[in-house]
Amino acid sequence: MRNLILSAALVITSLFGLTAQAAEPIEAGKQYVQLSSAVPVSEPGKIEVVEMFWYGCPHCYAFEPTINPWIEKLPADVHFIRIPAMFGGPWDAHGQLFITLDTMGVEKKVHSAVFDAIQKGGKRLTDPNDMADFVATQGVDKTKFLETYNSFAVKGKVAQYKELAKKYEITGVPTMIVNGKYRFDLASAGGPEQTLEVADQLIAKERTTLTSK
Repeated sequence: MRNLILSAALVITSLFGLTAQAAEPIEAGKQYVQLSSAVPVSEPGKIEVVEMFWYGCPHCYAFEPTINPWIEKLPADVHFIRIPAMFGGPWDAHGQLFITLDTMGVEKKVHSAVFDAIQKGGKRLTDPNDMADFVATQGVDKTKFLETYNSFAVKGKVAQYKELAKKYEITGVPTMIVNGKYRFDLASAGGPEQTLEVADQLIAKERTTLTSK
């Protein structure tokens, strides 16, 4: 009986230890970096959360099952944006693919299928015609896709997102940015779940700032 009581006490102590660890306040320079110049957000008055990603990144793909349920539960005052990182070559092709689907309003419908095709199906999807053939299997009009892919609107968004990546000073993916001020990633935060804990704390920090104005 004494051993059982001791074991229970150890389990409770461990649980409290984990809770305390999860609740530890985050610090600039450790779990996240505060940008030297804040980047304007797309919807003033809301707390913006950006995820920079690449369809060709296995870490981004592995992050999907963790971040997607979190996105679905974000409160109304938080505006989440997924932005493709574009560093040339296949990064640019995949980025333009994402922007095209987003512009067409079908990104949420086919996002996972595109990720699966590249990460598990062995598809490159770097040629616009191959992209069009694939998204057609997901119910997206092939001709409309190609027209949108080559449109000025999409090319303008490509330029805009490349400029944002420079301002965020990102060097890899997946990377998250809260309210154009704070940048962090899986490595700095300590893992997928910890990354979202950092995001939650920074969202709370920004909410306090907004409500105090």
